[in-house]
Amino acid sequence: MPSKPPSPSRPLRDYAAIGDGRTVALIARDGAVDWLPLPNIHSRPVFARLVDESAGGCIELAPVGEFEVTRRYIAHTNVLETTFTTDTGVATLTDAMVTGIAGRLPWAELARRVEGVSGEVEFAWCVQPGTMLRSAAPWTERIDGFSIMRVGHVSLAVVGSEHGIHGEPDERSESISGGFTTAEGSRHLLVIAATEGEPLRVPDAKNVDRGIDRTVDGWSMWSEEFSYDGPWAEDVQRSALALKLLLFSPTGAIAAAATTSLPENPRGGKNWDYRFAWVRDLAYTAHAWVGFGLREETHAALSWMLRTIREHGPEVRVMYTLDGGTDVGLEKHEVPGWNGIQPVVTGNPAQGQLQLGVYGDLIAICRTYVEAGNRLDTQTGRLLADVADKTCDLWRRQDSGMWELPELEHYTSSKMGCWKALDDAQWLASGGHIPDNGERWRAERDRIHVWVEENCWSETLQAYTLRPGTDDLDASVLLHAPTGFDRGERMSKTLDAITERLGTENHLVYRYTGMDQEEHTFVACGFWRATALACVGRHAEALEAMDALVAQANDVGIYAEMIAEDDGAFWGNLPQALSHLALINAALVIRDVVDESDLGDR
Repeated sequence: MPSKPPSPSRPLRDYAAIGDGRTVALIARDGAVDWLPLPNIHSRPVFARLVDESAGGCIELAPVGEFEVTRRYIAHTNVLETTFTTDTGVATLTDAMVTGIAGRLPWAELARRVEGVSGEVEFAWCVQPGTMLRSAAPWTERIDGFSIMRVGHVSLAVVGSEHGIHGEPDERSESISGGFTTAEGSRHLLVIAATEGEPLRVPDAKNVDRGIDRTVDGWSMWSEEFSYDGPWAEDVQRSALALKLLLFSPTGAIAAAATTSLPENPRGGKNWDYRFAWVRDLAYTAHAWVGFGLREETHAALSWMLRTIREHGPEVRVMYTLDGGTDVGLEKHEVPGWNGIQPVVTGNPAQGQLQLGVYGDLIAICRTYVEAGNRLDTQTGRLLADVADKTCDLWRRQDSGMWELPELEHYTSSKMGCWKALDDAQWLASGGHIPDNGERWRAERDRIHVWVEENCWSETLQAYTLRPGTDDLDASVLLHAPTGFDRGERMSKTLDAITERLGTENHLVYRYTGMDQEEHTFVACGFWRATALACVGRHAEALEAMDALVAQANDVGIYAEMIAEDDGAFWGNLPQALSHLALINAALVIRDVVDESDLGDR
């Protein structure tokens, strides 16, 4: 008998994200929690219907029957508010990963509060843990008359107030469910608390109710510290809040995305786990944090990265685990995948690659930190000097490039990244921040620049190419307009070529030549183009591109990794740090180089 085809998955545009500094939940427009690793963002997901429709598990909470939905984040927070309108009434659902009085809680606590606005609305809910990517079987245990749900080493408590639980779940129960009917002014609470390998804290519903308001206040207080006065202010702040969700507060690391294995194309294959910390992403994030005056996040991220590199050195890795390890592994799971697109994996194969651009990323973080008025310690100074010396030795080698390609080549953007590493190193040395080998660094920096100009420029295309000896183009070279490698005519002409060959009518951009046949447009590349346009003085074009790109987030301001050119659908993991970082840094550059009178009312 033929197997039953998988049910269609929800569109990725439907998801909003909430978090507590330790994990992230994805909530669909209908109120379903379809992704929630517990207790950490990089744990196996206890709720993973996003990639496993039948056995992944979910938390459902929605009106019975037909309804219409509007939703938003409560202003300046990562607390989600969803309003359901039915034929009989209106009710509002507030979702929060609850935080404590002094920061994140030592356990995970998802709180879902439903308030009646008008009329009556009948709700149903269900908490059904999944199999953690087919690695564990959920079961229920009764202790002193209370039901505890277990999955692997994770324990779950389901409590609430006026939530109408159905019966008393026992050992045969694979889910806990209930229902209630709202009235004007009514208040109903559903809470899921979780721990792993430790005693389970069963929360008091009244305390959790207050905790939701405390969480709103906490996010609002953080946003008050956020300092950005410039164009697209609401979009920039929402992206900053999305990045804050990806900051793993126990260590200070920043995850590249909150999910694994969401596909980049309908054929599958490029389904990777992004719940790791890339040096590249941290460099861009640190630049944004400094630009916003966020001192604590900047210091935590940089300190974590430097400690981790020293512990696992002397080589600088492409990525690290959020706990500060190097073993990212790669394991395939027999799970259907989003819309049946496989594989579903944990881990990432890029770890062992040589990516020369990582040296520029690391030193750039430290220069940004120093430019903000801070000082480096002696160990860090020696580390950066060693990295600069290594850059001098290795820049002539082939690598995998920033796109983590299997073919080793002399990628243009990698050479530009090495130029950036040495330019920043000699700047730090000239200020006495690191041991001075500046003469060597300046000499090799200038050799790199000459080599790129002679070998990576195509007179035929009038553009910097992906690598020497090819007509292929690469959008990542646009990153080196803001670094200062080239803000002149050649970069401007490269923009023209990339716009013609890799761009779309709605200002989205493919990563490099041929990707329009393999995957969708890469969100960050569109913002890199807008940034580069501003850097070369094409301000009107930069503003036009930014206006178009900020309009392509979903209804609550979240971006995935990719956007389909034809229908605007999201593809790839989400929320994607690089997408939000590219928006932020584009706005920061445009604010600094474009006359205020030209910005209008943006």
